[in-house]
Amino acid sequence: PQSLIGRRHPDVQPQPVSVMTSPDAAKDVSDRVRTGALAPLNHPVFRAVWITSLVTNFGGLIQSVGAAWMMSSIASAQMVALVQASVTLPIMLLSLAAGALADTVDLRRIMLAAQTFMLLVSAGLAVMTYVGWITPWVLLGFTFLIGCGTAFNGPAWQASVGDMVPREDLAGAVTLNSMGFNLARSVGPAIGGLIVAAAGAAAAFAVNAVSYVGLLVVLFRWKPDRPKQTLPREGLLAAMAGGLRYAFLSPRVTAVLLRAVVFGVGASAVQALMPLVAREGGGGPLAFGLLLGAFGVGAVGGALFVGRL
Repeated sequence: PQSLIGRRHPDVQPQPVSVMTSPDAAKDVSDRVRTGALAPLNHPVFRAVWITSLVTNFGGLIQSVGAAWMMSSIASAQMVALVQASVTLPIMLLSLAAGALADTVDLRRIMLAAQTFMLLVSAGLAVMTYVGWITPWVLLGFTFLIGCGTAFNGPAWQASVGDMVPREDLAGAVTLNSMGFNLARSVGPAIGGLIVAAAGAAAAFAVNAVSYVGLLVVLFRWKPDRPKQTLPREGLLAAMAGGLRYAFLSPRVTAVLLRAVVFGVGASAVQALMPLVAREGGGGPLAFGLLLGAFGVGAVGGALFVGRL
């Protein structure tokens, strides 16, 4: 399936780039950039999508800070935890169908539809908050809808990387995508906390809505070359069944999925209750953003040592 194209070859090892000053050394560094981990950025489409996706990641994290902090101000602890659930529940329910859809439908159209949907929902949430019509259940409803858009966008975006870069740059492109997300996760929550503290949650929701514009423009202008389909399109249910069959018949994939479930249950509980930890500890939205940003800092730090480990 296209969703598995990001697999890294076990013999591919990251090449360190040292800082040197001689002309020959500078040429060596330049050659490594063209052929190393940063090589995917030489492709204009991938570079544009990567940069604009980084912006949308920032926007999404800013929105998450605003939603969680607003809920902690207007509702009980149980409702605060439901903010995290309303974002992740659509991913759990819809990702299998979204992955099958990404294998059978034009990926660019899926991303355009998902990004447009999230822009409209985010703009509606900003307006509802600004005019004072927001309630705990309305907030949960909007965050659930944003989660639905994320569920459909994710598999299509991951599978489309193979259409943006040649195969030899695919491993580097997957690594850059992960790096970009964790970079946003390191800094985005703190920026979100500053925005909420300075201008309120409505401003955070508005920033998220605007963050989708750049990526929509890039996707609209991108015209990928696709081979002509000679086989009939696989049905959605058949594609979902094929994905499940592949996962359960592959011991390594099954092991990874089980570990992800075990880890995810505990980690999601920590993140869901973080707004209450910040509030009861005497902190404000900036403190909450910094606490969330620590997840991203840890992920970036882990990425630096994962090769050795």
